[in-house]
Amino acid sequence: MRNGRLGVLLLTALAPAIWGTTYLVTTEMLPPGRPLLAAVIRALPAGLLLLAVTRRLPQGIWWWRALVLGALNIGVFLALLFVAAYRLPGGVAATVGAVQPLIAAGLSAAILGDRLTPRTAVAGVAGTAGVSLLVLRADARLDALGVAAALGGALVMATGVVLAKRWTSPAPLLATTGWQLVAGGLLLLPVALLVEGPPPAGLTTQNVLGYAYLSLIGAAVAYALWFRGIRALPPTAVSFLGLLSPLVATVLGLIVAGERLNGLQAVGGLVVIAALIAAQTHKQPASRTAAVSAAAPHPAPPQAGAAGHGVITAPSAGQGARKQGAQPCA
Repeated sequence: MRNGRLGVLLLTALAPAIWGTTYLVTTEMLPPGRPLLAAVIRALPAGLLLLAVTRRLPQGIWWWRALVLGALNIGVFLALLFVAAYRLPGGVAATVGAVQPLIAAGLSAAILGDRLTPRTAVAGVAGTAGVSLLVLRADARLDALGVAAALGGALVMATGVVLAKRWTSPAPLLATTGWQLVAGGLLLLPVALLVEGPPPAGLTTQNVLGYAYLSLIGAAVAYALWFRGIRALPPTAVSFLGLLSPLVATVLGLIVAGERLNGLQAVGGLVVIAALIAAQTHKQPASRTAAVSAAAPHPAPPQAGAAGHGVITAPSAGQGARKQGAQPCA
C-alpha cells in the first residue's frame, strides 16, 4: 500500500473512530430522550459554521445534488438510525448496520462499474460476523420495524457514499461538507420538533459541552475527513472503515467503564480488524471509479479546528446494561 493512500486511509478512519465515541457522549453528557434534537444540533450548526468559513454556496445542479447527498448521508440516515436505536438493542442495530460495506460494494458495481470481487464479499460477511460477536447479546430481541430501519439506514448511507463518489463537487471540500450538513440538518429540524417538541429549558454546562463536541468534532471535522476519503478512495474501501465505530465503542467501554471482553468478543474484534485489513490491502481493479478519482481535483485537507456516517455503533455489554437501546451516531 503506497504511503499516500495509507495516509488518506488513516485520516478517513478517524471519522468512524470519532463516531464510535457518540454513544458514550450521548449517554453521559446529553439530556435523555432527545436523540433527534441531538442529530439536529450535531448537523445544522456545524454546516452553518462551514458555510460561514468557506463563504461558498452551491451553484446550478449542485443545489439539488447537495440536498440529495445531505438527505442520504445525514438527514434520512440519522432519522432511520434513531428509529432503529429506539426499537432495537444496540448490538442488533450495530450488527444489521454492519452490512453497509456489502451494500456499498454492490452499488459501486452497479453505479460506478467497480468489480465486486470474492475477497470483498468474504471480507464484508466476515466484518458483519465480527461485529455480531463483538456487540450482539444472546438475549437480544428483534423488532421488524427496527430491523427494517437499520437495513434502510445501511442502504441509505451506502448510497450516499457511492453517489458522493460519482458526483465530485468542484467546490472546496469544506464547502461541500457544509452544504450536506445544512441540508441534512434542515430536513431533520421539523421532524425533531414534531416528534420531540422544542429544546428543553435549563441545559447544563455538561449538556452544552456534549452538544459542542458532537457538532464540532463529530460532524464538522469527522464529515470533512469522511468526504475527503470518499473523494480519494474507492467507496467500498471507505464503507469498510465504518466497522471501526462499534470497535471503538467497545474499547471505550473497556477503558471508561472498566469492562472486560469475553472470549467471543475478543474473537469478534479480531475478525473485524482482519476484515478491515483485507478490504484495504486488496488491489482495486481498474474501473470508472479510478477514472473519476483521476479526473477530480485534488481535495484540500480539512482545516484544523473547522467545525457524523454516520454509522450505527453499539455500546459494550456494561453500557447496554446501564442504558438499554441503541445509540445515535453518525
